[in-house]
Amino acid sequence: MEPETVSKLSRRRLMVVVACLLIIGLSWGMVWRAQAGLVVRPFTHDGIPMRVIMPVTAQKAPGVIIAHGFSGSQQLMQGFAYTLAHAGYVTLLFDFDGHAANPAPLAFEDGLAANLDAAYAALAGREGIDPRHVALLGHSMGSGAVMAAGVKDADRYQATIAVSPTDAAVTAAVPRNLLLQAGQLEPQFAANATDLLARAGGTAVGFSDGRARSFQLVPGVEHITILFSPMAHRGAVSWLDQTFGPQPASDYTDMRMLWYLGQLVAWLVLIMALTPLIRFPPLARRVTHRAPRHLMGLLMAPLAATAVLALLSRVVSVGELGGVLIVGALAIWFGVMGLVWLAVGMQLGRPTLKGVLWGVAIFVFLWGAFGLLAQVVWLPWFLIPARLGRWPLLAVAFFPWLLAAGWAQQGASTGRRIGWWLGQSIVLMVGLGTAVFLVPSLFFLVLVLPVLPIVLGIMAVVGGAVDDSWAYGLGNALFFAWLMMALFPLVS
Repeated sequence: MEPETVSKLSRRRLMVVVACLLIIGLSWGMVWRAQAGLVVRPFTHDGIPMRVIMPVTAQKAPGVIIAHGFSGSQQLMQGFAYTLAHAGYVTLLFDFDGHAANPAPLAFEDGLAANLDAAYAALAGREGIDPRHVALLGHSMGSGAVMAAGVKDADRYQATIAVSPTDAAVTAAVPRNLLLQAGQLEPQFAANATDLLARAGGTAVGFSDGRARSFQLVPGVEHITILFSPMAHRGAVSWLDQTFGPQPASDYTDMRMLWYLGQLVAWLVLIMALTPLIRFPPLARRVTHRAPRHLMGLLMAPLAATAVLALLSRVVSVGELGGVLIVGALAIWFGVMGLVWLAVGMQLGRPTLKGVLWGVAIFVFLWGAFGLLAQVVWLPWFLIPARLGRWPLLAVAFFPWLLAAGWAQQGASTGRRIGWWLGQSIVLMVGLGTAVFLVPSLFFLVLVLPVLPIVLGIMAVVGGAVDDSWAYGLGNALFFAWLMMALFPLVS
């Protein structure tokens, strides 16, 4: 290649790097801009992490308690909170026991009700709120909790909004002013909403006596993306305005998740642009002839992992191993899968100090690019001590799988890497889906399956930029373990 061409390519890469950094900076700025005109204040009440988001000018404003779903957090519900706060409402977010920054073990039903009572006490005692005008909004697991609270304390809550609703003992009288929302792409929850609406007396508009009822089917979204849907947000604002009277007008649309995704893509493009500076010397042309063995190992490993997990479930409750719901089972499944994949398909060399250091660098890059902005947009990324202490052990369990994945892809062309990503995604989703079928107590794993290919793709891009199997395995194992520890709830 001519020096002039190399120089031109270098200039192009430099332009890409600069553009990515500008997008990252702009994304951070736009996320923080969403707080303009609001008070955003985290605090703790009765040991429960909470956050109030309210208009700076709020005086005797209606309040809304917002409850997340299973494996959710106050961060995940901020789309509703920011939209309602800009529309004039005082919103209170909190972490249920066992979730996010709440170290208390998860206790269903009684524990959820106690958390909601604490949230009401915290909200009702704040300045700027009218304690006679309080509503509830909950998603999935939280929807059942807020509907139950609306039934039990009908005089306390003037409206209840159940997003992706589960079940509750609703009637034509309670809870007051019930709005049900479900995504078009989550048919089970849409069916639940239809059934609840029928049991609640059908569609009605009697807001003054608390008997208003409605079901809003939100197009194009499913169980998680409904939380970021402007249509769902506007539906909640409209329902509360009809309950309490119109609040100060706002044209705010919550776009923080799109800005988060934009900066994440920019980070990935940035690392690809810098690949010539960081990629190890090409070692892996020698491993391409072993591709059939790699593939055989990938196909056999999930079968063995699922069989081990199914047998173990006959002896112990695998869903609660290690004190974190589902995570212990994932550690066993991926640990067995990785060891079998390595045994069948791999002949690994020794790790080098350079590979270990680059593995740490991969983790640091992923931790910052994926998680730092997520902490203020949708995911509780800063692990509390109860989670942080378990993280290294979980990374050890994930390491064999990711070491095998890194070795299978080392030195491969872009097309081969895409093939490995697609094949591994399909095999893992089928294997984990089969594990859920054989061990029904793991049904919450379905929360992981839709995002697993995305996470695998992110790890493949960043790990492939270095292109060393040990760096790939170490860095991605640390990152994947951190992500799992951030998601699933603590149990006793």
